[in-house]
Amino acid sequence: MTGYYDYVLGLIPVALIGVTAVLNLAGLSLSVAVPGGALVAGALIAHAMFVRAPAGVDIRSSPGGSQTSHSAD
Repeated sequence: MTGYYDYVLGLIPVALIGVTAVLNLAGLSLSVAVPGGALVAGALIAHAMFVRAPAGVDIRSSPGGSQTSHSAD
């Protein structure tokens, strides 16, 4: 059964290579197209990490000011 994170892992290289190729074919130089593809791939990673965090991970601030991670079982 494939889930959200499986799709994200598959889309990272697709976004990096695909967006780079499209931007390059659109007339941008390769030195501009590669960072464009990397931005899209990075946005996918950031969405998976921060917007839709894995279930069971809860980050709370401890009284000492440092953050601790507690997983819900």
